[in-house]
Formats: sequence, structure tokens, C-alpha cells
Amino acid sequence: MKNLFIYLVSFFVTVVIAGSAMAQEVEIIDTYGDWAAYSFQEKGGKVCYMASTPTKDEGKYKKRGDIFTIVTHRLAEKSFDVVSIVAGYPYLKNSKVKLIIGNKTFSLFTHDSTAWAHDNSTDATIVKAMINGNKMIVKGSSSRKTKTKDTYSLSGFTAAHKAINKACSRK
Repeated sequence: MKNLFIYLVSFFVTVVIAGSAMAQEVEIIDTYGDWAAYSFQEKGGKVCYMASTPTKDEGKYKKRGDIFTIVTHRLAEKSFDVVSIVAGYPYLKNSKVKLIIGNKTFSLFTHDSTAWAHDNSTDATIVKAMINGNKMIVKGSSSRKTKTKDTYSLSGFTAAHKAINKACSRK
């Protein structure tokens, strides 16, 4: 089961991050609890990322695609700790996603099936909360107005984050 998790997250995240035509071979750094760390080369530099799938997904839907959260470093762009949530469905147009870690709540913007923080500062704050947290809840609404609630374990998040920092030479 663990190998299937590694394969699926690696495949889907590579498609989301780099596009299948641009992606080079993905290197699996390792798995850490419920998170896995990866890296690959793309034009211009190295990309390091970590990903996880929810431990529980809730909602009254008939069909839903793959669901995961990704934290990405892109060396060539000097971009670090970019948090993205892939819902497995298209979000309701102009909707917001609520991300909850402990007593902190963040509002993310949506486009198609992905949600992001509004700026780098918010990404950094979310990652800090993930390092200090135990679980993360993501609430969103599909284009059909179906409400969902996905619960992620943050077990292994800190170790996976350290691994992508090391792989991308980030201190």
C-alpha cells in the first residue's frame, strides 16, 4: 500500500507541477509518516516537493478524482514553500477554500481544481502551522456546490519538509 501511495502521489503531482511533457524522471527522496518527498529537474533548475493524501474525505459526491496537498520549492524561480490543494473536482467559480490547522484558519483562492494561498507570506505561515500541527482540515465547494471536508495527518510533515529543503539546498 505504501508503494502504491508513493507511485500515485508521484505521478499525479508531477503532472500538476510540471506537466507530463516537461517533467523529467521524478526521484522519490523518501516517505515520512503520511508525507512523501520528491525531486526532479526541469528547465532552469531543480524542483523539490512533498505531498500527502487525506486520511479522511467527506462529502455527498458520487465521483471524485485524486485529492492531495503539495508543498513545492522551485530553485530557478527562487520560490519556496508554495502550498497547493488539489480537490479532485473543479471548485465552484470564485469560491474560497478554508484551510484549518489547530486554531488557525486560512482562506485560499481557487482556480479549476486547485487552491492556493494569496501570497508567499501566507504560504510561509501555513507551512509553519503545518510543522507545528497534528492535522489539517480543508473545506471547499465543488462547481456543483457539493461541500467537502478533507482531513490530513501532519505526521511526517516536518521530516519531509526538512528532506525537500536539503534536496534543494535550502537552509
